[in-house]
Amino acid sequence: MLAKEPFSALERRAVMGLASLYCLRMLGLFMVLPLFAVYAQELAGATPASIGLALGAYGLTQAALQVPLGWLSDQIGRKPVIVGGLSLLVIGSMVAAAADTLTGLAVGRLLQGSGAIASATMALAADYTRVEQRTKASAIIGASIGVSFALALVLGPVLAAWGGLPRVFEVTAVMGGLGLMVVLFWLPATPQLSDGGNAHIADRERLGEALWGRGLGILYGSIFCLHLLLMAAFTAIPSVMTQQVGLAAEQHAWMYLATLCGAIPGVAILVRRRREVDDPRPLLALTVVLTVLGLIVALGAVSLTLLGVGLVLFFAGFTALETILPALVSMFAPLSLRGTAMGIFSSAQFLGVFTGGVLGGSALQLGGTLGLVAVLLGLTAIWLLGLWRFGRAPVAAV
Repeated sequence: MLAKEPFSALERRAVMGLASLYCLRMLGLFMVLPLFAVYAQELAGATPASIGLALGAYGLTQAALQVPLGWLSDQIGRKPVIVGGLSLLVIGSMVAAAADTLTGLAVGRLLQGSGAIASATMALAADYTRVEQRTKASAIIGASIGVSFALALVLGPVLAAWGGLPRVFEVTAVMGGLGLMVVLFWLPATPQLSDGGNAHIADRERLGEALWGRGLGILYGSIFCLHLLLMAAFTAIPSVMTQQVGLAAEQHAWMYLATLCGAIPGVAILVRRRREVDDPRPLLALTVVLTVLGLIVALGAVSLTLLGVGLVLFFAGFTALETILPALVSMFAPLSLRGTAMGIFSSAQFLGVFTGGVLGGSALQLGGTLGLVAVLLGLTAIWLLGLWRFGRAPVAAV
């Protein structure tokens, strides 16, 4: 539940700065999604499988380094880790911008992902805020990620039409630089923490409970599956828009904008409905079905109308789950393990990014669109079974 008491001046400045930092960073990473599969075909060594691998490569280093860099931020401070991570984002973006082979592009993406600062950034948000304000701070930062996703789907194709894939990576480097300015010149000095202020740091003796406490494991699995679907979708959807529907690449931005706007009412209904029910499983299952149904309709579309309907359903389901799942983690996790749980949640999310790129590209290369759909339907069946078996909310979190 969000606190009614307002932020202090320091909390307001810190949360707005961190939300801006998240938005700048994620906007750069998201911008390649709607265009990568089309523009990467021009590079040496491009196949559907290698394109999918390069697209998801940053998720591998993000997943591998999220927890270690979170631990390092406990030892040397949040800001040095965040500055180092943003610097790697800038370097990786410049490597990707200069690449003329898909291998070089994948190396750049791996470097981008090695700046895995999500856990350090959320820990810094907890450092700056009182306990009763942390849910509100997390909600604002989470909303900034949603805004960056929507902006990226529109801005990415516009930049690519102006200067191709290199221009998108150059702008990503600039955004990383702006993020550095936020950290160095806008964020307040990091407060000195008492033992109580360190409540978000992992209780290592209870790590097993954080990994597979009642209801938590399936939420980690759900964010993994959700981002797998997202990345698998974008190994194919840009090509579907260009080749099956006949929509020019420079027009993709307007299709994304229209369908994102069309998805907003559905997102609002699903998120509001979640607050009204005690058992989240039926609503989560319905939202998963809507997401996958929309994806299948979009992948099979041969007209703008079908493509639009599919993308509206997909974006409505995806965005609703992206909002609901982290909120459920914060509700299901015991208070003393919420920071640890969110770190594991982030790692599962980025592992899904990598797996979705690899699996989507490989399925597309071996079996075409039908092969991709078959893989995604199998995944969805396993996901739904897991949700129903393990997704009941615990009675209380302590």
